[in-house]
Amino acid sequence: MIPDTPLRGLAAHRRAIAALTALLLPLAALLGLAAAAPAHAAESATAGYTKASDWGTGFEGRWTVKNTGTTTLSGWTVEWDFPAGTSVTSSWDAQVSGSGNHWTAKNTSWNGSLAPGASVTFGFNGTGSGSPTGCKLNGGSCEGGGTNPGDTPPSAPGTPTASDITDTSVKLSWSAATDDHGIKNYDVLRDGAKVATVTTTSYTDTGLHAGTDYSYTVRARDTADQAGPASAARAVRTTGDTGPGPGTGGQVKLGYFTEWGVYDRNYHVKNLVTSGTASKITHINYAFGNVQGGKCAIGDSYAAYDKAYTADQSVDGVADTWDQPLRGNFNQLKKLKAKYPNIKILWSFGGWTWSGGFGQAAQNPTAFAQSCYDLVNDARWAGLFDGIDIDWEYPNACGLTCDTSGPAALKNLTQALRAKFGSKLVTAAITADASDGGKIDAADYAGAAASVDFYNVMTYDFFGAWDAKGPTAPHSPLTTYAGIPRQGFDSDSAIGKLRAKGVPAAKLNLGIGFYGRGWTGVTQKEPGGTATGPAAGKYEQGIEDYKILKTSCPANGTVAGTAYAFCGNQWWSYDTPATIAGKMAYVKQQGLGGAFFWEFSGDTSNGELATAIDSGLR
Repeated sequence: MIPDTPLRGLAAHRRAIAALTALLLPLAALLGLAAAAPAHAAESATAGYTKASDWGTGFEGRWTVKNTGTTTLSGWTVEWDFPAGTSVTSSWDAQVSGSGNHWTAKNTSWNGSLAPGASVTFGFNGTGSGSPTGCKLNGGSCEGGGTNPGDTPPSAPGTPTASDITDTSVKLSWSAATDDHGIKNYDVLRDGAKVATVTTTSYTDTGLHAGTDYSYTVRARDTADQAGPASAARAVRTTGDTGPGPGTGGQVKLGYFTEWGVYDRNYHVKNLVTSGTASKITHINYAFGNVQGGKCAIGDSYAAYDKAYTADQSVDGVADTWDQPLRGNFNQLKKLKAKYPNIKILWSFGGWTWSGGFGQAAQNPTAFAQSCYDLVNDARWAGLFDGIDIDWEYPNACGLTCDTSGPAALKNLTQALRAKFGSKLVTAAITADASDGGKIDAADYAGAAASVDFYNVMTYDFFGAWDAKGPTAPHSPLTTYAGIPRQGFDSDSAIGKLRAKGVPAAKLNLGIGFYGRGWTGVTQKEPGGTATGPAAGKYEQGIEDYKILKTSCPANGTVAGTAYAFCGNQWWSYDTPATIAGKMAYVKQQGLGGAFFWEFSGDTSNGELATAIDSGLR
């Protein structure tokens, strides 16, 4: 949840729990899968394997089943063989059993039905170093083409070579495969996913990100459409550096700009320039677009593209005219982008109040993605947005409303968005509730991570005056501490659990609140005191901007990497430039993607908190 939204209601608190902190480095390498004679009709579905991570003493494997036919697949069973010494130790999202070296995975009750074009991923942890062979899907070929008796599948092509590498493209070439009846074509796979099928032995892949690592393999298909094993992988890194961000050699420094901030808060795009903040950030999330009727929709059209700005209010000092086609925040953001071309701007959809629409959107992810793409790229503001952000609170769990879309809903949604938005940014704000059986466990965040550029982990609002009588506790503790009201409600535990589930550290951004949460009727300076209710706030009880608190109730203590203040009978917790420096050191130590904050208008007029984030990540 993004807090401090007067038009949308109060945030629910985030939760986290201690978890493993082993770093799981993703390796996307599609393995060759031997075909088998079909016992059932498997021509309309495929199954592919990737080794998601390997930590020496074990590994994580993932299978993806996709319905490539025109009718609904009512159930699936994947079978494969491991060599001696390699076995499955635990699994999720499938019923996995083994007999000797042979392993079988069957769908669960909730993910067996796959509509045409839909896919599902299940995973497992294993020991050993072997790779699966002899894959069967519903008794037939995992490649969906079946086999012909006596017809041998083609050999593996040669390892691709890479040439003509640019910021956004690479040319791949490989030696031909062989087959007893002839080669029909070749599938080109990037990071385990097919990106093209060609009839020649070369292909130029385009639409890539600058300064980013990719892995390519190629597999041949014969005249009977049988697929052979994949080639060895070729690692490629594109040239250039388009600015800080995952895979581009820098770190994310992202802030939220609230659509409604132009009203009571009197905070406008130009404030990013006058405060000096625009030169210290890499991304802006524009909050929020609505999710309605299964589609992306405008939030406040007046603030977004109709409000007129005078010359002194405008980023470039030029006043809006009555007849210009675009005004409001969108026009001001376009002017900001012209002035600071390195900044990436995303349109964030959902948030605390508007997340209820995601349940309907999840029923048809493709249609949802199309609606979002059309809105984000509307001709009136074409070129403004570099991508889309999804703030779903919460997939398959409860926020303002409760969602029952199932564990795969977020993954299905992000997959559809990635397929539609292509190389544009696709990101998501996600829960920090890592409690046992909590919100992180309720959805496949690891599976969805494959389709997003990064996650903004909402590591704030762990505690607050919704518990009117306390105990007082910092709302954004970096680590646990003696006396914490609920063990595991801290940023480190949330990051640790996500990493343990297989989300790459480089795709996780740490959340910072530019506000404090507080109680009144408190007599104890240290955390853990009792209270009589929420402290008064300018816009909402129990919450106040940093720019006000730094003088009205200065910090006089620290706990768990964040600050607190006791003044009169009030107790507040919030981050300061000093505690942010410590949190940025944590970001670098953990190898995270960067940091983000909610939201710009809570900072001082000279942007001291944004400056602390920028300085800490240099």
